[in-house]
Amino acid sequence: MKNKHIFEIAWALLMSRSKQTLVAAIGVTFSVAFFISLLGFMEGINKLLDGFFLNRTPHIRLFNDVKPSANQPIDMDSTYSGYHNFLSSIKPAQARKEIYNVESIIKKLNSDNRVYGVASKVTAQAFYNLGNIELNGIINGIDVIQEAKLFNFSDYVFEGNFVDLNNKQNSIILGQGVADKILAKKNDLIQITTINGEQFSLKVIGFFQSGNAEIDKVQSYVSLGTCQKLLGKPSSYINDIQIKLNDMSLAPAIAKEYEQLFKIDAEDMQTTNAQFETGSSARTIISYAVGIVLLIVAGFGIYNILNMMIYEKMDTIAILKATGFSNADVKKIFVTISLSIGLGGALAGALVGLFFSGIIDLIPFNSRAAPRIDTYPVDYGIQYYSIAVSFAVITTYFAGWFPARKASSVDPVEIIRGK
Repeated sequence: MKNKHIFEIAWALLMSRSKQTLVAAIGVTFSVAFFISLLGFMEGINKLLDGFFLNRTPHIRLFNDVKPSANQPIDMDSTYSGYHNFLSSIKPAQARKEIYNVESIIKKLNSDNRVYGVASKVTAQAFYNLGNIELNGIINGIDVIQEAKLFNFSDYVFEGNFVDLNNKQNSIILGQGVADKILAKKNDLIQITTINGEQFSLKVIGFFQSGNAEIDKVQSYVSLGTCQKLLGKPSSYINDIQIKLNDMSLAPAIAKEYEQLFKIDAEDMQTTNAQFETGSSARTIISYAVGIVLLIVAGFGIYNILNMMIYEKMDTIAILKATGFSNADVKKIFVTISLSIGLGGALAGALVGLFFSGIIDLIPFNSRAAPRIDTYPVDYGIQYYSIAVSFAVITTYFAGWFPARKASSVDPVEIIRGK
């Protein structure tokens, strides 16, 4: 019965200062709304930027690196055993670039439950020729279907059909930067000159944008067979194996394992691109910090309003305590007021935040780095709503608890005597 009266009194006190209550609730509403829309927008941008990198980067890359021989003649001479030998001008070892026994390696990788997929690749240096224009570049021979599955290749081909690389012989998809420099258009025939001096005619069937202008200025894509033909190599020639894992975090350990197992160089994504994770984490921390500050500011607004209410309602508090309400009951009244403002404002803020996110999602976003993105990206993850509402309720609880403790310590005798 007493709890019913506590809620009735809390409601009456809320309504007695309806304007201030509304201002406090609006403060919480907009703090939650900005938190949700800001986090959703920033995480959407993060995922877009991360996607440019993650979609095009293998978790593990197997290849034969060009490096000096580990065993130099002086190291094999027993005369100098135990010495520290300092060598200069060491030449790279005479080793082939292709991966040995590639079919067995790929079969072994595909049987590993930790591996999501494997894509073979051949890289060739060449010159693009169109009329008098000549441009140095890199041609990537890819397994078209696996490249689309593992690296979302189709998302970056903004003109033409990527599958045509398999269906049409001697075809090429140019990076947009390459196409702009040599003035190439779709269905043009361009001349390719390899570093061995061989010339080939390839038909342009589409254009590619990776999100990195420097890459798009030099790179283009052909099928594996076409690239092997450019190099004059057999169909077994592969110089790069790209691996996607089911769990990206395992890449460093698995890369070391494969390096020892296959006696080949292995490069994991985390080791070679440590700055990527640092930048992504920093953007996320900044977003959360700004959002939490907004909620704390709203909490201070509720604290100030309840403090003023206590000073104005001293006589009411004294009468409540004189008629049998305990210190705990008075504390419950003011905590109830605070939580009512916080919870009501938080729920309204979640709806307003969803509305703001929808507006951001409709704003046009045109970038040559992301040809298939038409509007600003927004992440509608439920976690942002639950975090915002939970933190708002916790903040407003503490904003009400301190004034409530002050109200519960009021001496009714002193107040009534003063009146």
